[in-house]
Amino acid sequence: MRLHPLPDPARPGADRMDLDTVRAVSRAVTAAHLFIHLVPETAEEAAGLGVTDPGPAYLAFRSAALGAVPWQVTLAAFYNFSPRAVRAMAGVWDTAPPERWRAARFRVAGRAMRRVGVRLTDDHLAEARSLIDPVVAGADHAGKVLAAAHASVALPADPLVALWQQITVVREWRGDAHLVVLAGNGLGPCDCLVLHTATGRLSTALVRATRQWDDEEWSAATARLVARGWLDSGSRLTDAGSAARERMEAETDEHCAALWAPIGDAGTRRFASLIAPITEAFTAAGTYQAVQERPAPA
Repeated sequence: MRLHPLPDPARPGADRMDLDTVRAVSRAVTAAHLFIHLVPETAEEAAGLGVTDPGPAYLAFRSAALGAVPWQVTLAAFYNFSPRAVRAMAGVWDTAPPERWRAARFRVAGRAMRRVGVRLTDDHLAEARSLIDPVVAGADHAGKVLAAAHASVALPADPLVALWQQITVVREWRGDAHLVVLAGNGLGPCDCLVLHTATGRLSTALVRATRQWDDEEWSAATARLVARGWLDSGSRLTDAGSAARERMEAETDEHCAALWAPIGDAGTRRFASLIAPITEAFTAAGTYQAVQERPAPA
């Protein structure tokens, strides 16, 4: 058990968070959120807004909460995409304004969850909201750009989609926290992808296709990691590199301990169990079959 001290004299007995619980709920949240990028409803709704290229559509759906910002702002918030990948979204707000993308994203979530038969009773939905709402309400968004943007979006009337949107906020909060950790460890946008793919648990081909770092940039990042001793001369992950990755994940857990503190360990574990049917339904439907690893929040 890894404990993180969180002194709070107003909440006796709740002044420490188990970091293993924090890690577990982060995985549960990521898994329950992930389908939005994989289901056919996403491409259908994007086409309805006039965008058929999956790259710009992904960027528009995920960044629409920021408003009609220039693509450079999206690049800054997303961190590990190359400028050429994000520049491709220039003009999407002329095709359809952000509020239409946000509404379409909610339609995707609702349509997809009902298609695969996500089963959450009204009581379970209410209980899940009673746990996640104070977490979102109490979140410190300093430096958490995407999380703050999604927290500002009005929740839809559909209770299931509203729960999913609250899940989105905490998913992006951990992602934003992880970017702070990556930057603090001197791990740049391309470097972090090279290090992750070196584990063999994330497809290099997929990353190269979606993040669009070219051969020269990828090779330069690889050389930097070799110089740090995190990759060997054959671009394989070293023990030091594996330890560095785990240390950065642990640092991210420590950031996130404060996020989940309002409901403590028991409430956090309960929330993870309550949202499990979302992941189970999409797993049973084969949505996650091609995903080698649920991506770490980033």
